[in-house]
Amino acid sequence: MISSDDYLVQWLVDTGLVDQSGVDAATAVAASERQGIGEAFVTAGVISAQAVAIARAGLCECSFVDLTHYDIDINHASLIPRSAAESLGIFTLFVIDGIATVGMIDPLNLQAVDQARAALKAEIEPVLCIPEQLQTLISKAYRLVSTSGTRHRKLDSVPDELVTDDEPIVAAVNQIIASALEDDASDVHVSPTEHEIQLRYRIDGHLQTRQGPPLSAHAALVQRLKVMAKLDLTQTRRPQDGKFRFDHNQQRCDVRLSTIPTVCGENVVMRLLRPHGAILDFEALGIPHEAVTSIHDILAHPHGMLLVTGPTGSGKTSTLYTAVKKLNTPDRNIVTIEDPVEIRMHGVRQVQTMADIGFTFAAALRSILRQDPDVILLGEVRDTETALISTQASLTGHLVLSTLHTNDAAGSIARLKDLGVPPFVINSALLGVMAQRLVRRLCKECAVPHTPDESLLARFGLTDAGEFKRGAGCAACGASGYRGRVGMYELFCLDKRSSELIEHGATTQELAAYLFPQSGPAPGSYGPMWSDGVKKARLGITSLEEIGRAVATVDLDTCTNETATSETAATLPRKEAA
Repeated sequence: MISSDDYLVQWLVDTGLVDQSGVDAATAVAASERQGIGEAFVTAGVISAQAVAIARAGLCECSFVDLTHYDIDINHASLIPRSAAESLGIFTLFVIDGIATVGMIDPLNLQAVDQARAALKAEIEPVLCIPEQLQTLISKAYRLVSTSGTRHRKLDSVPDELVTDDEPIVAAVNQIIASALEDDASDVHVSPTEHEIQLRYRIDGHLQTRQGPPLSAHAALVQRLKVMAKLDLTQTRRPQDGKFRFDHNQQRCDVRLSTIPTVCGENVVMRLLRPHGAILDFEALGIPHEAVTSIHDILAHPHGMLLVTGPTGSGKTSTLYTAVKKLNTPDRNIVTIEDPVEIRMHGVRQVQTMADIGFTFAAALRSILRQDPDVILLGEVRDTETALISTQASLTGHLVLSTLHTNDAAGSIARLKDLGVPPFVINSALLGVMAQRLVRRLCKECAVPHTPDESLLARFGLTDAGEFKRGAGCAACGASGYRGRVGMYELFCLDKRSSELIEHGATTQELAAYLFPQSGPAPGSYGPMWSDGVKKARLGITSLEEIGRAVATVDLDTCTNETATSETAATLPRKEAA
């Protein structure tokens, strides 16, 4: 009698997925490891688990479902008892028009089909899933649904019970954070509403909704997080901030926790900081070669100041640490002042500010200057005292790297003046300023040619559609069309002409007109930022629509008005640029 394994082998051979040598290798593994032939093909490295599953689906004449990016619906987890789901390998994926789509390890298992039909009291459509994916999904789903059993517990007893890792609430919290790390999220939002807990992950700068636990579990979830962050469990009417460390898959993540009371309960936001994240090179960050050359020239100076500007979450810290990585040699003493320390680096002295005891950026900077530093990384220039001390430090033999919150590179000069730094000090201390934004990368799996809207083309002064692309959306990117992020940049390096403009009180627009005229950027500079974004869109790295959203707060009138602004700047005294 021909077995199902024999049919599977024949199917794979007939479709050309395996050859006789692959069959022999899998047969040997199956015999030695006591595995089924399908699992043996995967163990032997002949084909992937997905290919085996698709072949089995073809033999069973049913559909195959990839659960890699499946979003769990917690309501479906309560439709089939957990014991049955785990023993039979079944889980309800969708219920549409009275027909339940049930993921199964073996759609030909009639006992499983009958038990699913009896539990659901509906017609079912079996679909085949990869066993490991389905088992993981079942485990995650029932961890979340089990939190509803905590609704009758007294909150006073929750902290003591939460010490045990077997508790449902502990499992639910761990699952929420672990899933966020697996999805490469930067923030987790747990927001109570009148009817549900709204669980959202910020992925690639955009919030995406996930299925969360029931509303009845909210109080216990918040209590558990407060226990982890060592916050006051009895205080629910005031905002609280804390932090804790979370380990997942042998990787350590620092979590910053913030709670704030709302009319529906305490809202929780967690920032996920990966301390040992890989520090890339400038080119890998998306910085163009022309700008990288100028940055290397700036970092070669023994003293001076390099500023990186942009809004929160624009990748400024990553850019600065890439510079520190290049400078980090045994013959240099590098000290950082941050709040918090987001990236750990060997050989660098990293200092965490503590405002509650008066150890601010300015206080730390004064102390660090007595530590004989060669390079100082300052997390942010946020007040007059810090601005004056940092610029003075850059004039006394130290290379200072720091950040500012401005929309563009030219705007950093006005910001420094607002902080009380005189123009002559700016000209003496400042070496260059880089402004940046992060935009989403197009998913390589589903990027297709696309013609942008005419109004968007006109906004950037483009007369032809070029070779632009957009993301169609697929399973790999969660149907968003984007996967990962890349920066777009502008850089200006001070020269004689720009120093004169600063000395004579030129406006931000006048300085930008000199740095980034239509004829090309000033010597050593690169930009403007929107131009770098358009170049990346033409290369198919991102979409023009994404560039339009990212630079919504930047003055794009320079696309058409640069010439007029240049004429205004020309009325100022002018000397030859260096």
